[in-house]
Formats: sequence, C-alpha cells, structure tokens
Amino acid sequence: MLTTLTSTVGHRLAGRAKGLFTAFAATSAAHLGSLLTDATRVEQATKPALMPLLAAHAVSGEGPAPRLLAPALLASTAGDVLLQFSTEPAFLAGMGAFAAAHICYIVMFARQGALTDRRRTVLVGCAYAATWVVMLGLLWPGLGKLQLPVAGYSLLLAGTAVTAAGLGLRAGLGGGLFLLSDTLIATRLANWRALPGHEFWIMSTYLAAQYLLATAALKAEAGAGAGAGAEARDEPAR
Repeated sequence: MLTTLTSTVGHRLAGRAKGLFTAFAATSAAHLGSLLTDATRVEQATKPALMPLLAAHAVSGEGPAPRLLAPALLASTAGDVLLQFSTEPAFLAGMGAFAAAHICYIVMFARQGALTDRRRTVLVGCAYAATWVVMLGLLWPGLGKLQLPVAGYSLLLAGTAVTAAGLGLRAGLGGGLFLLSDTLIATRLANWRALPGHEFWIMSTYLAAQYLLATAALKAEAGAGAGAGAEARDEPAR
C-alpha cells in the first residue's frame, strides 16, 4: 500500500512539473516571438512570468531542489522586471538583483562540489578571467558612469560561469550562455552597433542559460541524494 501511495504521489508530482515546464516553454516562445514582431504588450506581459514558471517547475518535481535555486530564479525575476524600466536607477537595481542571483548560483554550485577539481577550476577560471579582462577593456570607454557597476557585476557573472563549469557540461554551457547574454547587453550600454534582432539574442541565450543552470542543479542534487542513500544502505548495522 505504501508503495502504491508513493508511486501515485510521484506520478502527480511528475505531471505537475511537466505542466509547469510546458507553461514555461510556451511563455518563452511567446516572449521571443514578441521580440521578433515588436509586440510590446506581449513582451511586457510575458517577461515577468518566465523565471517564476521555471522556479515552480524546479521545485515541483519528485526529487529535492537545492535551497538556493528558487531564490536565484526569483532574484532574476526582480531583475527582469526592473530592467523593463528605462531609467538608470532601475537599471542599477536590476543589476543588483541579478548580482544576488549570481551569488546564489555560485554558493549553490560550490556546495554541490563544483570546485572539488582544483586543476579544472584554475584552468577554467584563468580562461574566463582573460575573457573578462579583454571584454571589459573593449567596453570600458563606452560605459561612462556604469564602468564600475558593470565591472563588479561581470566578476560575479564570471564566477557563476566558472563554478557552473565545474558541475558538468550542461551547467558549463548555461554559465557560458549567461555570460554571452549579458555581454550583449553590455555592448548596447557601450553604444556598440546592435546585431539584427539584438533583443531576441539577448533573451534567447538568457532563457537557455537559466534552464540549463536550473536543470543541472536539480540533476546534481538528485545525484547527491542518491549517493547519500546508497551510503546509508551500505553502512553496516551497529
């Protein structure tokens, strides 16, 4: 009877998680479509819903979700909302919200063992440090009063990319795409020539990054839980 009840609950949770993922995917598609068609109202309506749907999907599955995953996604939600306002204070507040999200990601990935391979961490860290120096040097003249805030924020962004890479390919790709997305925003701040569909590429890389980071964190948490369970079963009775 207990097995049947557990199975029923598991199926319900899986169904709920699948439904929330479908809602996230549909909202993402609507948002990206609005950027290509200049449907401003759809863009503004869908953007605040993206990360809450991903967070709900993450915490509604059968397995445990890392404690810092939902805060990272909800801080990102605050950033998404604030960046919809075209004022400097709102932009700085939005950057602060995303900085909080990156702190959550860095701590979460470190707790999941992303920094255990020191050699890989140093190599990846050096690669991202070089990228940070080059890109910041290129962008610096055009950033004006935002030079120091962008420099500080981009360090946290690179920190997410480095720790994510230590968690595996999926998380590493997510960290790299997050860096790419925010670099595209920085080029706009520095008044570089925009790419065709610039906003579309910013949001498409951002959405892919958040999904990859979230699902990689869930996978790592599930693996840690399974490992702990196996150790408990293997431990001899006293």
